Amino acid sequence: MLGIAQEQHPDRCRLFAQWHQLNWPILHDPINVMQVRGVPIVVAIDERGIVRNIRPNLKTFEEKFIDKAFAPEGIEPPRKHEKATRPDLVALHRRAKQSLSSEAWRELGDALVLWGGIARVNDAINAYTQALQIKPGDGNVHFRLGVCYRIRYDSQQRMPTDFQTAVNHWTKARTIEPNQYIWRRRIEQYGPRLTKPYPFYDWVETAALDIRARGEQPIELRILPTGSEIASPGRSFDAEERDIKPPDPQGRILRDAQRLILIEVTVVPPHVKPEGTVRVHLTLRPNNRRKAHWNNEAEPLKLWINPPSGWKVQPKLLIAPQGDQPETSEPRHFEFEVRAAANAIGTSKLAAYALYYVCEDVGGTCSFLRQDIPITVTVDE
Repeated sequence: MLGIAQEQHPDRCRLFAQWHQLNWPILHDPINVMQVRGVPIVVAIDERGIVRNIRPNLKTFEEKFIDKAFAPEGIEPPRKHEKATRPDLVALHRRAKQSLSSEAWRELGDALVLWGGIARVNDAINAYTQALQIKPGDGNVHFRLGVCYRIRYDSQQRMPTDFQTAVNHWTKARTIEPNQYIWRRRIEQYGPRLTKPYPFYDWVETAALDIRARGEQPIELRILPTGSEIASPGRSFDAEERDIKPPDPQGRILRDAQRLILIEVTVVPPHVKPEGTVRVHLTLRPNNRRKAHWNNEAEPLKLWINPPSGWKVQPKLLIAPQGDQPETSEPRHFEFEVRAAANAIGTSKLAAYALYYVCEDVGGTCSFLRQDIPITVTVDE
């Protein structure tokens, strides 16, 4: 018995397996090489490597498969045993360039993702991009390209737009094939509560507690789940009605002209219908080149969102927790949800701004600054 997990982050698979004490091998398929349209599925493979059934009846599974020996009649004799080896990435690249085939470029991209690791993620992005130039309507490639951009976003090679680019490609894949379960779930994972089927990773904290209670050390997650990945589904969009005053209504706070804090904005999904809902992810990172860091001895980081007329936001004012030291440089993350106006068509911009105390270098000058953040939401007819 072995398992195959359709998951962006492999360490979350390992934590889940540790929690439930699963003792069989679990493979990681982040790009859906199997091209399954929904999970979970059971695939029955006999002792000769022949797929005997997909989604078998589990009530009769033991009798009709596990306890049964399959005869070789009518089956081609097995090929001589060959030891599995890593794919020849150089040969795959040569073949892709010579054939000018989208399938060859996709095969190269698959091999680079599964065997090259993070060191080859840029090459995988290039291979999938080449495949789309030849066959732009390939939903599988759009999905896999999105996975690669998210892999890069979670690494030290991150580009500020990688998360949004990943979401854009997942959305394109879903547009091409709306009923593909795996692609739809990847977007819903980061999207608004109104479109969530269930909370995706609300089990993570419980798993860690249960594992520690057994006297074990839980698998450490390199990328912790965000608020959207933990949030439960919502049945209605409840905007704050109480009177909340903006923290800088007249715009008097000095702007962060030096960009001591860098801001990344991701909108999930990237476009909606009128009265549709999106979830906005904002990540604020101190600028390493300027040795910037948060001043945790002053007021906390605040985010204010001022939506256009007819639009709703939940919540309007967010406050980030401060670091555990006087000066820290960790990224800080905000999430909020926006509901488009009934008459909104085209591109709309939400006015938002962040207020923060930031310092240059350790022991350097500290300032209270504001950064205006335009947030773009596209509304389709």
